Amino acid sequence: MLDDKEEFIEVIGSRVHNLKNVSVKIPRNQLVVMTGVSGSGKSSLAFDTIYAEGQRRYMETFSAYARQFLGNMERPDVDKIHGLSPVIAIEQKTISKNPRSTVGTITEVYDFFRLLFARTGEAYSYNTGEKMVKYTINQITDLILEKYTGKKLLILAPLVKGRKGHYQDLFQQISKQGFVKVRINGVLQDIVPKMKLDRYKTHDIEVVIDQIKVKDADKQRITNSATLAMKHGKGTIMVFDVEAQEYSLLSKNLMCPTTGISYDEPAPNLFSFNSPYGACKKCNGLGLVSEIDLNKIIPNKKINIKKGGIVPLGVYKNNWTFKQIEAIGEKMGFTLATPIEEINEEAIDYLLNGSTETLVVNQKMAGGDVATSVEFEGIISIITRQFEENKTKSIGRWANNFMNKVTCTTCEGSRLQKQALYFKVDNKSIAELAHKSLDELYDWTTTLESKLSENQQIVAKEILKEINTRIKFLLDVGLTYLSLNRSSRTLSGGEAQRIRLATQIGSQL
Repeated sequence: MLDDKEEFIEVIGSRVHNLKNVSVKIPRNQLVVMTGVSGSGKSSLAFDTIYAEGQRRYMETFSAYARQFLGNMERPDVDKIHGLSPVIAIEQKTISKNPRSTVGTITEVYDFFRLLFARTGEAYSYNTGEKMVKYTINQITDLILEKYTGKKLLILAPLVKGRKGHYQDLFQQISKQGFVKVRINGVLQDIVPKMKLDRYKTHDIEVVIDQIKVKDADKQRITNSATLAMKHGKGTIMVFDVEAQEYSLLSKNLMCPTTGISYDEPAPNLFSFNSPYGACKKCNGLGLVSEIDLNKIIPNKKINIKKGGIVPLGVYKNNWTFKQIEAIGEKMGFTLATPIEEINEEAIDYLLNGSTETLVVNQKMAGGDVATSVEFEGIISIITRQFEENKTKSIGRWANNFMNKVTCTTCEGSRLQKQALYFKVDNKSIAELAHKSLDELYDWTTTLESKLSENQQIVAKEILKEINTRIKFLLDVGLTYLSLNRSSRTLSGGEAQRIRLATQIGSQL
């Protein structure tokens, strides 16, 4: 007769992944099925606990020579497992755990949204929220004739906007091209030999292309002047009404009519957080940045610096860093033996953030005491620098111990640069849509076509058809609650398999 332990596989206190101290008895020599909702821990128990421990124990029976080729296997986080035999597993295939991988990129739905926004998105200014405008040369000519007939105009080409410099070379260059007047910081001036500006002040410079009193007979002249202004102004011209002292900016590129900021024509990679062209510059398209956690630097304020109260420094050592801190202590009224809670806030700020003040550090050398003048960098600055330089993996891990991952404040977790967030379809940005659950997104995409203009409908029809088909497959396998920006790292095994299933069905093979 088999004893009770041999009739069952008994798992005691499994804490692998999302299992919370689970204990279970599983009968041997029988077909056992584990069921439960997604994320309940089925795979963690079957694969990552029972299979992993059975495989580890089997590997331990091999010789040391054989094990060197297999590598070491870590023991699962479990108190005890009885009744295990050598194991094999037909394991479920997992999806990428890359931090850049999301539900949207795996299913390729997000790629179609990028195409939709590049082809039908309407641009808005991130300064004023106004809709961006762009004009052809003929439209600019018609606009000038319609709005300014009978008025005296300056047609200008913007060359410099809010930049410092003396611009002597620029004035020489435009003089050689035959231009005689410029408008500098709103003042009209003749170009004179060796003309230059104050190099330390910011300037706005426009070259005067034409001065004209507008009438219908001058249509060709206006067209030629506008074309020349576009050429020198890199696609933008300024029309200045002399009497009203008002100007308008007109551009062949997407441009804010009030502030004059312009966008390039959108391409699909503008909306990709995996492209340098579209990714947020601060977080590099990850949506998260590492930020110093002061509680990790000073976890216990009752301890003094000498005993390791400032964790990155460790316990006291006779080195250059501690000599600087001793010098700061002499200056700010504390010693290395003072509990951190008794050190004043100004001194703590000096230690953490450093100072531009010169610090005199005395060192004992062979020839006697030597005084050295330095600026203390600050512990936070040292950690941040080591993290960013990341010269070795060990230094990177050391710096990472004192940081937390927080949402990027620049893109607010959207992963995209600011310009990409101000292209909208039906008044919604691509980031807003990526946050919606799939069932909400499907409701939006299936009704979108009727809200688009006739031209937009022609472009969007086939794209929307593909999007709707793929989202419908995801809904059919029960993933109504997921969103396109959900990281693949956070998906359970069942969710990952259903996404793969929907993706394969959606590929139309």
